[in-house]
Amino acid sequence: MSQSAAAHQERTTPREAPAPKTGAQIVWEALVREGVDVVFGYPGGAIMPTYDALPGYPVRHVLVRHEQGAAHMADGYARASGRVGVCIATSGPGATNLVTGIATAMLDSSPMVCITGQVSSTALGTDAFQEVDITGITLPITKHSYLVTRAEEVGPTLREAFALARSGRPGPVLVDITKDAQQGRAVFDGEAPPLRLPRRPPLRAAHGDLARAAALIDAAERPLILAGQGVVKAEASELLRAFVEKTGIPVASTLLGLGGFPASHPLSLGMMGMHGEAWVNTSLQESDLLIALGMRFDDRVTGKLQTFAVHAKKIHAEIDPSEINKNVKVDVALPGNLKTTLEQLLPAVQPRARAQWVERISALRSEASGRDVQSIPDNGRLLAPHVLHDLWKLTEGKALVVTDVGQHQMWEAQYYKHERPRSLLTSGGLGTMGFALPAAMGARFARPRDEIWVIAGDGGFQMTNCELTTCAQEGLKINIAIINNGYLGMVRQWQEFFYNRRYVATPLRSPDFVLLAQAHGLTGLRVTRRDEIPAAVERARADPGTVVIDFRVEQEEAVYPMVPANADLRDMIRRPALEVDP
Repeated sequence: MSQSAAAHQERTTPREAPAPKTGAQIVWEALVREGVDVVFGYPGGAIMPTYDALPGYPVRHVLVRHEQGAAHMADGYARASGRVGVCIATSGPGATNLVTGIATAMLDSSPMVCITGQVSSTALGTDAFQEVDITGITLPITKHSYLVTRAEEVGPTLREAFALARSGRPGPVLVDITKDAQQGRAVFDGEAPPLRLPRRPPLRAAHGDLARAAALIDAAERPLILAGQGVVKAEASELLRAFVEKTGIPVASTLLGLGGFPASHPLSLGMMGMHGEAWVNTSLQESDLLIALGMRFDDRVTGKLQTFAVHAKKIHAEIDPSEINKNVKVDVALPGNLKTTLEQLLPAVQPRARAQWVERISALRSEASGRDVQSIPDNGRLLAPHVLHDLWKLTEGKALVVTDVGQHQMWEAQYYKHERPRSLLTSGGLGTMGFALPAAMGARFARPRDEIWVIAGDGGFQMTNCELTTCAQEGLKINIAIINNGYLGMVRQWQEFFYNRRYVATPLRSPDFVLLAQAHGLTGLRVTRRDEIPAAVERARADPGTVVIDFRVEQEEAVYPMVPANADLRDMIRRPALEVDP
């Protein structure tokens, strides 16, 4: 048969229909099609068909010790990579144990797909063993929650879930699959597009609004840029830098925005808000124009809304239109992808130096430097800010740092200077203790060559330290710095400042963290003096496995400055200028 005849026969001969697959197989087929190479999970009865179908698929499964850890790992993977993280759990308690991690991802806009098993469709609503309405529970903390009851729905729903998780403002999506849907059979069409996603044109700032924004920027004498996590999510850091260098406008960052603009840049001011730098908060209140980029004006940034930057006009560029004018009324709204907005705005603004404004901020910074803990000698004590500062120096600021929540989180933000996007992963909106260790484990799979440090308090670390065994089992390399002050530190600080030092339920007894690490087959170290830090850090970096360092720091050190809840940003509690121990 000639080559042309063979080709004609191939075109005209009907192809054999693909063989049906089980819903469980379709789960893995769909994940592989989405480029998923690792999932974090814990098996159980209602998800067993899916686990049984896993062998043979090129997906690594990481067996966690608690489902909350699986959700945080998927979240950490997503934050570190920009891709969708995936976690999996069974019905009932397995599914509900994901809830804290799902809420954490929702508030911080992390793209995740969470797959849960569910009792068979015939048993729904009967209070069957391990039945819980997880789609109802997670409705307020996901972009969408799906209940899948038929095998033919598994593939299209997962495709839609991934598309939804990564589109617009990213976030978590839950797919709950009944056991009979996993066991049933259907044909999987891996090329079919998502079925139900609305076909909306992407949001874009109107030309007239861009012109109005450019005019406000050109006219401003004391402008500030407020850079949020949206800069990182949109991969707009280089554009932001070009915009800053053209306009001469200083940049203040939110907690989640740190790293979106390099800390070493002359126009980088540092973090704003409740525990932001004093000169940043004062500058913010003195500004005549705020340019908010990919941030949502939450209460930890604004303080008392009625007194927040009352003399400043405001421009808000944000991908989620529901955030615009929600907390702070603005003069110009620029909805849409931040990278696109900056691409359009950059050629429309005029070059300026704004030397007087920069000099004013420099004077404020100089006044505050005498209150910086780095100017205080340690005198043999181990202060937490010294630990974070020295770690920054020893790692040359190049590590990927994952923090838990509390005082250590704020000290890290103040003293570890971030130069690049996605170099700080932390729980912002929900403030989830226990986040750091599992999130760092997820980040390890996303960034296998990076140096990764966990910064955790003694309280938060104990919430998820069961995952140390997962580190050992998976052979992960993570360095863990426990800032151990014997208290629930941030709660204790509030008790010190606002509750007359009544330390109720905050003194904290912990296990010996060195022995705990050793019990998991890992290396544990202890540091009690500042001069011991370099050797401990070097030993941890050289060890091929996970290392836990117990930093025994001063117990009653506070994070300064601090803006009390619902107070004016100027009403900061400052470190006493003469607080130097003999």
